[in-house]
Amino acid sequence: MISIEQLSVDFGSTSLFDNIGFLINPKEKIALVGKNGSGKTTLLKLIAGKMTPTRGRIELPKDLTIGYLPQHMIHNEGTTVLEETEKAFEHIHTLQYEVESLTTELADRTDYDSEDYHRIIDKLSHAQEYLQIINQSNYQAEIEKTLIGLGFNRADFDRPCAEFSGGWRMRIELAKIILQQPDLLLLDEPTNHLDIESIQWLESFLVNANSAVVLVSHDRAFIDAVTTRTIEISLGRIYDYQVNYSKYVELRKERYEQQMRAYENQQKMIQDTELFIERFRAKASKAIQVQSRIKQLEKLERIEVDIEDHTHMNLKFPPAPHSGIIPIEIEHLSKAYGDLLVLDNIGMIINRGEKVAFVGKNGAGKSTLVKCIMREIPFSGKLKLGHQVKIGYFAQNQASLLDENLTVFETIDQAAVGEIRTKIRDILGAFMFGGEASDKKVKVLSGGERSRLAMIKLLLEPVNLLILDEPTNHLDMPSKDVLKEALKAFTGTAVIVSHDREFLDGLVDKVYEFSNKKIREHLGGIYDFLHRKKIESLQELETNEPSSPLQGQTASPETKGVSDNKLSYEARKEKNRKIRKAERDVSEVEMEVEKLEAALNAMQAELQHPEKASDSDFILKMHQKQRALDQKMYEWEILTETLENLKTE
Repeated sequence: MISIEQLSVDFGSTSLFDNIGFLINPKEKIALVGKNGSGKTTLLKLIAGKMTPTRGRIELPKDLTIGYLPQHMIHNEGTTVLEETEKAFEHIHTLQYEVESLTTELADRTDYDSEDYHRIIDKLSHAQEYLQIINQSNYQAEIEKTLIGLGFNRADFDRPCAEFSGGWRMRIELAKIILQQPDLLLLDEPTNHLDIESIQWLESFLVNANSAVVLVSHDRAFIDAVTTRTIEISLGRIYDYQVNYSKYVELRKERYEQQMRAYENQQKMIQDTELFIERFRAKASKAIQVQSRIKQLEKLERIEVDIEDHTHMNLKFPPAPHSGIIPIEIEHLSKAYGDLLVLDNIGMIINRGEKVAFVGKNGAGKSTLVKCIMREIPFSGKLKLGHQVKIGYFAQNQASLLDENLTVFETIDQAAVGEIRTKIRDILGAFMFGGEASDKKVKVLSGGERSRLAMIKLLLEPVNLLILDEPTNHLDMPSKDVLKEALKAFTGTAVIVSHDREFLDGLVDKVYEFSNKKIREHLGGIYDFLHRKKIESLQELETNEPSSPLQGQTASPETKGVSDNKLSYEARKEKNRKIRKAERDVSEVEMEVEKLEAALNAMQAELQHPEKASDSDFILKMHQKQRALDQKMYEWEILTETLENLKTE
């Protein structure tokens, strides 16, 4: 159990937390929510020991282990993906070295009856038992399972970390934390750099994890699935709800209504008291009553209402100018970075007024295609923009491109042109940058505030094609809701690259799936797409993908049916061949495991004799045999998993 007691944090004259306290129980799954800048990240850092509070304390059990994933980029240099991830098991390597050292020390000693000799034997036995308990033979399989779950391919394992973007390095760090199996997981926006499939994997992992979890996320579907308790930070205080996020929203509304009633009653009492004081201040006969009322007001604890939690971003896109019927038309487009082919002979047509989602694993080409549409990078093939198309573009790293030395007002003033410059203050107020907030330097803004500021630029000129690449990263939930409603009301065309299922739900009517250098069109919303993908996985429909992403345009239904049947037969034949080979591989390794286990059991029986226990060559051979068995068990794990995957595809 972790106890946060009377915690306060001051920044200058501003109090971020004021005397807050709560408990974190074992295996509890907690969502930490609040406005951007309310102190969620700071609280995680305090619990992780990365910051010290101004007052108060955090009581942790001595043997408690904590895994902390920060929001910002982690730099892993000089190691491969596998080498970096293996650092999660450094304690195993240390223990293995200790076992080898103790074994060597025993072999060099002859004082078999001494107390020191028996102490070393006890220490060696405990170390060996602990290694068996933590099952060191399985950690390589656990590494593979975790990295693949987070979106890596086996081919990535030996690539240097330096070749990967900040988002992928965050995944490596997340993998290390998960593999360490800490007692407490502190995760700050873990889904920002994950695709939908990886989010679903992480979701399942956290639900079943034995660790306690404190989670900051703006992905409503994710935290609803994972957490059962919600702690809200508001105006320096916390409000603890023993429910998931959706239920918290309902209860919070009730609490706000109660707060408002109490606030209004108190304001009326204050107003009546002040009128009494003003009216009878000069009358000597009322002097005692007046002084009593003055003291009453001085002692009164004023009720605060969470006004800041109800000042939402007010976003409405300007009316879209008229454009051609087909804003985007793509044929036979390919894009490679050197020898790495990312998009191969793809095509799509996006019609005027459509709102479409680009989804798929990170690295599958979503942002690459966006950059092709924006003519930021060269490509081969045809990409045609429609008549009078005007694009509004929000890049994935848009917030980080802002000049940190400018103020909020200066940032927009430099970008605005013409008559709209007279409305800058109004626009900033609509985005919750009113009053003194407009004079803040960009460098002191939180991630969500920077995203809001970058979003303002989209309003400075009317457009009819919005291209938004991960627009919800760092936006809090109320701001995401406002953005979603504004996009639904937008009369133009929108292309949205996002992994946020809740945000896309009810917003898009078409999904383009990026996979294996191709794209595939799915009509319907995001949950229709996810539902169909599960069905396809069971029915092996992946093998029936048309050769062209412009479905229905390259073959008649009759021709398509024949080719699909042939492809399905060939695919089944190839799959059965792979299954038979995998079964043979598993059987061969199982036979080798049995032989090694029999040999090791015989050696362990011989170890009961004192002369064998002190024979260093025998001990060394025994450890070599154990390592050979561990390796074969690891091979068996991988081959068995491969076989099971083949059978369930």
